[in-house]
Amino acid sequence: MKAIAYRQALPINDPQSLLDITLPDPVPGPRDLLVEVRAISVNPVDVKVRSSATPPAGETKVIGWDAAGVVRAVGDQVTLFKAGDHVYYAGSITRPGANSELHLVDERIVGSMPSSLDFAQAAALPLTSITAWELLFDRLNVPTDSKDAILVIGAAGGVGSILVQLARKLTNLTVIGTASRSNTREWVEKLGAHHVIDHTQPLSAELRKIGFENVKYVASLNQTDRHYDEIVKLIAPQGHLALIDDPASLDAMPLKRKSASLHWEFMFARSMFETPDMQKQHDLLNEVASLIDLGTLRTTLAEHYGTINAENLKRAHALIESNQAKGKIVLEGF
Repeated sequence: MKAIAYRQALPINDPQSLLDITLPDPVPGPRDLLVEVRAISVNPVDVKVRSSATPPAGETKVIGWDAAGVVRAVGDQVTLFKAGDHVYYAGSITRPGANSELHLVDERIVGSMPSSLDFAQAAALPLTSITAWELLFDRLNVPTDSKDAILVIGAAGGVGSILVQLARKLTNLTVIGTASRSNTREWVEKLGAHHVIDHTQPLSAELRKIGFENVKYVASLNQTDRHYDEIVKLIAPQGHLALIDDPASLDAMPLKRKSASLHWEFMFARSMFETPDMQKQHDLLNEVASLIDLGTLRTTLAEHYGTINAENLKRAHALIESNQAKGKIVLEGF
């Protein structure tokens, strides 16, 4: 099978940073689906792994944690899917990624693809939908009838683009997103944010401009270390902060004075540890698919970079590294 991989952690402008290779076709284990990958999308985790985790000498590593495709074969203990089913999923960070023609994935973290979307549109959704859903409802435990406010820092990115929709459509929260450019502000507004403020300015002052002294919920999706002092200022007493990025360090002590809670969201935790509730991600993706088909949510595909190959993936990684991306970047077909 065709695949895109790397042999050493290199800058994305290095010709060897990503390579077109050929690998043996994988064989499904008991609970695995063998998926013929039709489309993929690219996430910041792809960039982080490629730029920092060098494979053992002489080996290659396939990354990519978002895919949509067709089930070609199933393991002997699979009960949720059959050959021919259209599926979408994010996969597990402890297994080879989906930047390959064929891919193995545990059925418990796979959803049935929205019937109203094509493969490219569907591939934009899994990782960010799982992350946003778990952050909002599992980590922050937001009641659907809450009339409080949530600040989404980095609302134009992949996770923010679906989180804004979930918060607006499935809760009574006032949704405040951050964006700094005219095109990303417009994107966040179209996704349903009630307000959009500029994260290049002090966030507490930006909030006051729109009439908010504080907010109960904060979802910090990027540059948490840069915004942390402002988050401490603007979070309400007994508020909740959830983050997904990787600040070099994070001192939780400033939150004590407000009795504010800190939550980490890492969507790979369930698959990495094979938690008893691992199948919640299957259920979650099916629910998202239903909401897409009902028209409640929409795909977050923003850029289509063409065929799945090393050259196009390099372009996608470079855009993510520039911090100028909005929504999701998708590639389709081999």
